[in-house]
Amino acid sequence: MDDKRNLIAAILLSVAILLGWNFVAEKFFPTPAKPDVTTTVAGTDANGAPAATPQGQPTGLPTPPAQVAPAARATVPVEAALAADNRVAIETPALSGSINLVGARIDDITLTRYRQTIEKNAPPVRLFAPANTRAAYFASVGWSAQGIEVPGPASVWTASGAKLTPTTPVTLSWANPTGQTFRIEYSIDANYLITAKQTIANTGGAPVTVSSYALIDRLGKPTDPHEQDSWTIHVGPTGYLGGKSVFDVDYKDLDKDGAVKYDSAAWLGFTDKYWLAAIIPAKGERVTASMSAPAPDNYQTLFARDFRQIAPGTQVTTTSRIFAGAKEVRTLSAYQDDQGITRLSNAIDWGWFEFFAVPIFKLLDWLFRQIGNFGVAIMVLTLIIRGAMFPIAQRQFHSMAQMRLVQPKMKALQERFKDDKPKMQQELMKLYKDEKINPLAGCLPIVIQIPIFYALYKVLMLTIEMRHQPFALWIRDLSAPDPLHFLNLFGLLPFTPPSLLALGPLALMLGITMFLQFRLNPQATDPVQQQVFKIMPWLFMFIMAPFAAGLLLYWITNNILSIAQQQWMYRKFPQLRTAVAK
Repeated sequence: MDDKRNLIAAILLSVAILLGWNFVAEKFFPTPAKPDVTTTVAGTDANGAPAATPQGQPTGLPTPPAQVAPAARATVPVEAALAADNRVAIETPALSGSINLVGARIDDITLTRYRQTIEKNAPPVRLFAPANTRAAYFASVGWSAQGIEVPGPASVWTASGAKLTPTTPVTLSWANPTGQTFRIEYSIDANYLITAKQTIANTGGAPVTVSSYALIDRLGKPTDPHEQDSWTIHVGPTGYLGGKSVFDVDYKDLDKDGAVKYDSAAWLGFTDKYWLAAIIPAKGERVTASMSAPAPDNYQTLFARDFRQIAPGTQVTTTSRIFAGAKEVRTLSAYQDDQGITRLSNAIDWGWFEFFAVPIFKLLDWLFRQIGNFGVAIMVLTLIIRGAMFPIAQRQFHSMAQMRLVQPKMKALQERFKDDKPKMQQELMKLYKDEKINPLAGCLPIVIQIPIFYALYKVLMLTIEMRHQPFALWIRDLSAPDPLHFLNLFGLLPFTPPSLLALGPLALMLGITMFLQFRLNPQATDPVQQQVFKIMPWLFMFIMAPFAAGLLLYWITNNILSIAQQQWMYRKFPQLRTAVAK
């Protein structure tokens, strides 16, 4: 009867873990349901229909707003919008696109190094799109003024050249009827940083009071559930504001509160899992900043400078920078160090284990560059970690064998003091001390494994360097789950199993290797624990199935190395095997 009760308890506990984990994983450990598909980075509203077109004028400014933008135009396809306006082309090794001469907006950016899907001929990822499109997303710089006309979203600028490249800057100019000339000199580097020098020259007869600003305007939010803000991955407005990195403001906060203001800014913008659009003032410059929702489903980040008076015959130049590209760790770190952009590398939300995740990434990235295959790099990383933990594992095996040797004494104590739990615990502790056993030694490798696993999870989920990296055979993207599923006969049946039942070959290998590993360990004395350990490998098989294939590859490799290490230990110390077999 007791055995049946223990079996039922173990099964119920396992089912509760299995069902509960599905909810926990979706909330705290989101993983892509299929290889990443990126059409445009900005999204549509919940119904897939176009939402209100963003106006593109500054809101939430600490200074008076710029002139009112014209009425919203009808939504058109991106190709039609790009064909309709006068534009200056952008061409670099990393970007292609154009600047719209209407409004001087940078509203056309595609990332030429990254594809929307893992297919060979997939189009490049589009980051920015014009204001009159469904996925509008753009950057803009401009001025606010008192008593004079300043250029606005409908102003038509004159360009000094036809193409912006790393070697050919382009200057846009516009003049008002009262004698003020406005210029924006755009330059760009070989990666993702655009510099905008804003100059206002006052050739009129009276002083003018002017403030300059930079903004990013975005229509909609990502609609993919795995691109939503979560406990482990921040997606949405972010920046280094008010002296700290901001991860606690999301789109829902802006929808609710309208605007969040800051008295200083090193940079701010919008982050997606892999992409970033940010505006950056000059190093050490005093600005005020805000994140806001000026209209339904329309979001904006901006910084503005204080008003200053410009005397007749003089001019004032301010410098703003715009980052529009992929969150490559090396590139962000280089901008942070070389350009003095404070904590720009925090655009990647490493989380609590940043001190551990960053070294894991750097080692894994270095291994990948040396080996050329990311899956093999994960396996080598696992080997390195296991080597570093080898002394701990030795102590674990010795402790497990010692625990097994004293189990008859432990059972005797449990029987003797079964009605006096405090006394039983006291005697057990005395037994551990007399036999020089540390009952927690076997848990230490598991405890160490937790931050390693979480750090690797963050690396696989967040770093663009790991996106769309293949391994071998059917594994074409290690940052996505195993694409083969037994339930739909590896894709022959036209449906995708739910994540709870999305078992593939990698998950099965995980279950088998974990089962073999547990077989080599001494059995627990408690019947319930015995039943749980028998079920646990197959439970973990279901739990881990929806995770990224790279994580499963790491865990399978770790299990195989653990089995090999246990066998080696048993050959070197036969008394350990004797202790396990008893």
